Amino acid sequence: MASDSADIKAWLDTVTIDPAVHALRPDYRALVLAAEGLRPGPSDEMSEKLLVAAEEGARAWLAHTPAENHPHLAAWREAFRAFGAKPQRTRPSAEALLRRAADGLPRVDRLTDLYNAISVAHVLPLGGEDLDHYAGPARLVRATGEEDFETTAGGAGVVEHCPPGEVVWRDDAGVTCRRWNWRQCTRTRLTLATTRAVFILDALGPLGDAELTAAGDALTEALLASSPGATVAARLVR
Repeated sequence: MASDSADIKAWLDTVTIDPAVHALRPDYRALVLAAEGLRPGPSDEMSEKLLVAAEEGARAWLAHTPAENHPHLAAWREAFRAFGAKPQRTRPSAEALLRRAADGLPRVDRLTDLYNAISVAHVLPLGGEDLDHYAGPARLVRATGEEDFETTAGGAGVVEHCPPGEVVWRDDAGVTCRRWNWRQCTRTRLTLATTRAVFILDALGPLGDAELTAAGDALTEALLASSPGATVAARLVR
């Protein structure tokens, strides 16, 4: 088990959830993991094994239950509607991934594949971002409409602005993820050069703390197995 690093633990202590988000969903919790000493790279045998296992598990229960009927995903659809999003058009990230399981999950790169596999296996939204590209602490807020969101359109970089009231993750430079867990910005996305990263696991009421912790433990195990010598620290933010 890797020992905690003081700097990533200090950064974790700055992560916050705004009271306006808590008022919208008092049952929301975020398990935030910070890791350093990661070994980035293309998809490999280990990430492929995890993705295949996640696909097989998802297909098994999706054969009998539509994705939107899963209790945790149903709760996320309600949360999206609460701030004005239409989940049938912009789906919570875990649901969007699960709907791709039948035909095969995307193979992106080693680190992204690992967290996508855990997201599907544990049926919870999970995102990963490059910690070295963050500007200040991560905080979950309701947008004012003035924050910059860096993304792409037609292959070119563009800056968008979220509707006021949308739930977003942001840092000092702008929005890092729109609609809670729907789309990440280009500035902080994981790349083949990422060695320090933050991973955010999102939970609502139907997913208990024990299940959330199990998902975090599975991700930690995968990261340490993929990057021997890496350091991982975690914090549950309520």
